[in-house]
Amino acid sequence: MSTTRRELLALASGAAVGAATSGAVPALAHDSGPDGWVATWAAVPTTIPSRGTPTVLDRQTVRSVVHCSTGGDELRIRLTNEFGETALRIGAVHVALRSGDGASTATVPGSDRRVTFSGHGAATIPAGAPLVSDPVRLRLPAGGDLAISVFFPERTTVTTLAAFSYQDNVIANGDVTAARTVTATATLQQDLFLSGVAVRKRGGGAIVTLGDSITNGANTVANLNHRWPDLLAARLRSAGRDLGIANLGVSGNRLLHDPNPPAGSNAETFANYFGVNGLRRFDRDVLAQPGRRFLIVLLGVNDLGHPGTVAPPAEVVSADDLIAGHRQLIARAHEGGLAAFGGTVLPFKNDTLGFYTPENEAKRQQLNRWIRSSGEYDGVIDFDKAMGDPADPIALHPAYDSGDHLHPNDAGMAVMAAAVPLRLFR
Repeated sequence: MSTTRRELLALASGAAVGAATSGAVPALAHDSGPDGWVATWAAVPTTIPSRGTPTVLDRQTVRSVVHCSTGGDELRIRLTNEFGETALRIGAVHVALRSGDGASTATVPGSDRRVTFSGHGAATIPAGAPLVSDPVRLRLPAGGDLAISVFFPERTTVTTLAAFSYQDNVIANGDVTAARTVTATATLQQDLFLSGVAVRKRGGGAIVTLGDSITNGANTVANLNHRWPDLLAARLRSAGRDLGIANLGVSGNRLLHDPNPPAGSNAETFANYFGVNGLRRFDRDVLAQPGRRFLIVLLGVNDLGHPGTVAPPAEVVSADDLIAGHRQLIARAHEGGLAAFGGTVLPFKNDTLGFYTPENEAKRQQLNRWIRSSGEYDGVIDFDKAMGDPADPIALHPAYDSGDHLHPNDAGMAVMAAAVPLRLFR
């Protein structure tokens, strides 16, 4: 049975099902300060698989649609050439408010703005570097959508991308960055060379959600923005809380290991999309976010499930290994002035990906007990309790199951958003 967006938002705005907190949040978090920059959208840069044919752009425009959590009167865009081995040439960039919804990439008349970098419309990004734009004057409403158009003036192999956007983006011939509508030569659900949008606002701040495919939005209906961080942002707006959310979930991500597909396996065609491990990417993906104040961590299920499926059995981890990794995240978050909240790992009994074993379930239970009871996180979000089947708590609730018994569907994402206590964000 389908669920409407209104019903999902009602679920997301409901009581905090099964949520817990360890008490008052310590005064660690800093806000953006007067007229500071705050992250409103983000994506995790990853590289291309070791096997397969990469996307090649040749005098083409890529138009990406991004759903922003908070608004402001000025914005700036972050591009990235992190995994490029040569300099990346950018011919032109424009940003505009997106017109319509769903898969539309049309723009609102009069909202188009030319984006510059140190005053220039064209730019070159060195290998391995990011590029942050000059401020752009554009009134962006909270919860609004942007169309970001980037022209690549020469033959360009895509090396750096977020592989699972769950939003239709398009490629069009020529420099059509300023066009209201474009004729797509290809449609793809990836963000190419694009990793962030920030807005300038007085006060406020951002929540960073560090996670895997469940945070990234896997198996939700594309073009509807039903990822649980999107629905949490909607809850915050309804409650009058002016906070951005930077979704740093990446499908397949592990806390402790980088992608390592067995040689010759089919996993070599996709494993690099999983991104480097959570400990390794923490500074880039969390501490670099403008205005970051709060951190939500939901990582561990892939550390349990990947060894023996899409990673070598030698990378099997213990619950103690995972707890040590979480302790590192907490320590580094506190050093960076963030309050850190731990999310319990969702149930996945009888999943279709081959993750579930009694041994992995025992490790999940041990990790979740530590998250709930150790007091080391500044607060706890009990996703496990909210999402479990009352008749079989180690299995995902059937009403929230996308079909693989591991990833929530759209209704499940709304329940996850509702399980986050808003009192954590004081």
